[in-house]
Amino acid sequence: MKMLITGATGFVGKAVCFESHDAGYEVIVAVRECTQVFSEKIEQFKIVDLSQEINWRNALQGVDIVIHVAARAHVMNDVAIEPLAGFRKVNTLATLCLARQAAESGVKRFVFISSIKVNGEMTLVDQPFKPNDNHIPTDPYGLSKYEAEQGLLTIAKETGMEVVIIRPPLVYGPGVKANFSSMIKWMNKGIPLPFGAIHNKRSLVALDNLVSFIIYCADYTKTPQAANQVFLISDGEDVSTTELLQKVAKAFGKKSLLLPVPVNLMTLAAKLLGKGDIANRLFGSLQVDSSKARELLGWEPVITMDEQLKKTADAFLDKSRF
Repeated sequence: MKMLITGATGFVGKAVCFESHDAGYEVIVAVRECTQVFSEKIEQFKIVDLSQEINWRNALQGVDIVIHVAARAHVMNDVAIEPLAGFRKVNTLATLCLARQAAESGVKRFVFISSIKVNGEMTLVDQPFKPNDNHIPTDPYGLSKYEAEQGLLTIAKETGMEVVIIRPPLVYGPGVKANFSSMIKWMNKGIPLPFGAIHNKRSLVALDNLVSFIIYCADYTKTPQAANQVFLISDGEDVSTTELLQKVAKAFGKKSLLLPVPVNLMTLAAKLLGKGDIANRLFGSLQVDSSKARELLGWEPVITMDEQLKKTADAFLDKSRF
C-alpha cells in the first residue's frame, strides 16, 4: 500500500515515516525542502507553506492512506493579533483541503493527528477525558483542531473515505523538545527542583507507542473498526509530576533532588510572574481514557514509560557527547 505522510520532518512525523517504510509501505512525504534525512526509497513531494492553498493531486496519485501530522503547533502566550485565524489556516482549512483532494483521488483512509486540547486543558484526578466528551474548546489551537475533526467527519459521510482521528496528550521520546527537553536537562545536571510534593496525575504517550498506534490505524484491512472513530491514546501509566521527574532521573542513573515545596505556594508565585499556564502543566492533572484503543482495536502499548525514558536519556547523552 502507498502512504502519504505530512509533517514528515517533525518529531512525530519523522518517526512515522521511518517506521512505515520499515513496515513495508511505499512512502511519499510532504516537505518544504527536500532533505537527505530520508532514503532514496522514500519519495519527497515539495510543498509551499500550508497556510497557502496546495494542489496535492500529483502527490496523491495511487495513494491508499494519508497520515496527516503537519500542523501549526500550539504556542504558549501567543502574541499574534488574531491567533485563531492563523491556526485555522493551517490546522483546519489546509487539513480539509488535503482531505477533499484525497477523497477525490480515491484515498481509502485518512488518519488525522489531532490533540487532546480538543477535550480541554485539565481534568480532575481519576476523571479522565473520553473520546465522546461533548466539549467545544475555546483555546484557538484546540478549536482549530476541533473544527478540522468536524469537517473531516463530514467529508467521510459525503465521500465514503474513512477517517481516523487520534488525540494524543504530551508525546515524549528521543529528540523531544520544548518543556520536556528542559526537564531532561535539569535532571541530568542534578539540579535541585522544588517539585517533590506534587500529587497530580497526567497521561503521556511514548513516541514509540503513538507511532505504533498511528500505523496500526492506518492499515484499513486490519482495523476496519477504526473507520470514522476518535481515539485518545496514552501509555496507560498515569504519573504525577514528581513521579515523572523521579523516573527521568532514574533513566539517567541518578537520584532525583526534589524538594517538597507546597504546590499552593508555587502556584501563587507562578501566577504573580505571569506563568500560570506553566503552573497548570506542572501541577494540574490531565488524564485520558485510552481503553477504546485496546478494547475496540486490540492494540497494546509496545513500550513502557521507563523503557521510553531510558531511550530518551540515552539519545540525549549520545547527542551531548558531540
